[in-house]
Amino acid sequence: MIELTRGNLLAAETDALVNTVNTEGVMGKGIALQFKKAFPENFEAYRKACERREVIPGRMFVVELDSLRGPRWIINFPTKRHWRDRTRLDDIASGLNDLISNIEALNIRSIAIPPLGCGHGGLKWKTVYPLLEEALGALHDVRVLLYEPSGEPSADEIVDRTPRPRMTEGRAAFLLLMDRYLATGWEYRLSLLELQKLAYFLQESGQQLRLRFKPLVYGPYADELRHVLNRIEGHFVTGFADGRNKPETPLQPKSAAVDEASRYASDNVALHARLNLVAELIENFESPFGMELLSSTHWIAKYGLSGDPARTLQEAFDQLRNWNSHKARQFNIEHVEMAWERLETRGIVDR
Repeated sequence: MIELTRGNLLAAETDALVNTVNTEGVMGKGIALQFKKAFPENFEAYRKACERREVIPGRMFVVELDSLRGPRWIINFPTKRHWRDRTRLDDIASGLNDLISNIEALNIRSIAIPPLGCGHGGLKWKTVYPLLEEALGALHDVRVLLYEPSGEPSADEIVDRTPRPRMTEGRAAFLLLMDRYLATGWEYRLSLLELQKLAYFLQESGQQLRLRFKPLVYGPYADELRHVLNRIEGHFVTGFADGRNKPETPLQPKSAAVDEASRYASDNVALHARLNLVAELIENFESPFGMELLSSTHWIAKYGLSGDPARTLQEAFDQLRNWNSHKARQFNIEHVEMAWERLETRGIVDR
């Protein structure tokens, strides 16, 4: 019996959950990343199976969980050959045949299934659903919860059972700076754009974060930060559980993690000096607009778009206009002058 539903598939009370995977051992986005965090043992088994080339289209990779709570089986359904690929409809069709065989062989009485191949896979629900309806409708005495496309559950709803990471100086500095940034009394979450800029200024202050920044659309950007957030999500911060790497993605440090960071760094005078430097530099620029403006102007003043740092306000404005059309529309000379004057007062550029 098929029941169409929406919501958080990982919260389904069923014998088995279906996870969509590629054949490369990567669970980096969407529902696969949610499964990675909720069921680390499944990910490890899947990753090793991929190394052995045992995960192939048309064949389920089934993991039985050793747990008294939650599902008994995770059925990993290959919907992509490479994680960058689009899903092929014939891989869904052949996979459904093997899925049915596994349901019957394991005597599964209830199962939760996502919209296979939709979302990051690129297939249309109206194309996939008839295949699912035909294949799953033939099952007898099996409750099938079929999840329609409806966006991801909120990050706060996503289960995370990954081991808790240890506190380090870099993580403590990052958390304490986030907490300072949010200490306005307003109900507010940082955007990922702002977090990128905080990390940029923190590293520029001398904090060793091992991030490699590049001048991208919204200013200095380090892709490594995405991996950092994946590691600490659910333990030290919330908001990045589904891996949505978008400028507007909202994040929040966990209060217990901030307390731990404060204790960890209580005697670290140099770290607190760096935090003070950043806090003084960004004061009154605390917004997505302000942080993009200040960090982009800083990059131009220190590195330049083509390795030729700007030496005057006019040079900085010209480089900012040439950065991309977004910045040319977003910022005028008065905006850049405000940022340039801040860099002057902090001794970053010459008066």
